[in-house]
Amino acid sequence: MVFHMLLLFEIPILYLYPEDFFMKCPFCSHENTRVIDSRPADENNSIRRRRVCDECGKRFTTYEKVETIPLIVIKKDNNRETYDRSKIEAGVLRACHKRPISAAQINQLIDSVETAVFNREEKEIASGIIGELVMNKLKDLDTVAYVRFASVYREFKDINTFMDELKKVMTSA
Repeated sequence: MVFHMLLLFEIPILYLYPEDFFMKCPFCSHENTRVIDSRPADENNSIRRRRVCDECGKRFTTYEKVETIPLIVIKKDNNRETYDRSKIEAGVLRACHKRPISAAQINQLIDSVETAVFNREEKEIASGIIGELVMNKLKDLDTVAYVRFASVYREFKDINTFMDELKKVMTSA
């Protein structure tokens, strides 16, 4: 993860303190502004800072958040595309359709998969790894949703491969 303040890499770390950075006033471009209030925002994914300009006295808000390095997903056909959370959401929602699973549980599952993906700290990841992570999480959440997802993800060609997967689920349960 990379912070928005990219100056961190241009100045020796030993001499770096948050006070050394200045936020220009958007009204008068003066560099002397002060933080008068800080609080978490966006479910603790960013920090909202209320600032005041010492020159013109106007107030403004800034947000500080972690900048993630774009993740590339390597598809089965070796094409590459940028990571898209909505694709995982769509697959999980289809698998969980008409199952007794709350939206909060689905979001928690997707968040945990996403966390596992980004914790690998790789620039590229195979779609197969993401699929396996989703299946492992679904297996713990709901076996029917797991089998639904697996049938699409593993492209079951006939009833025998479907039955083999069902047998695996039944013996592990």
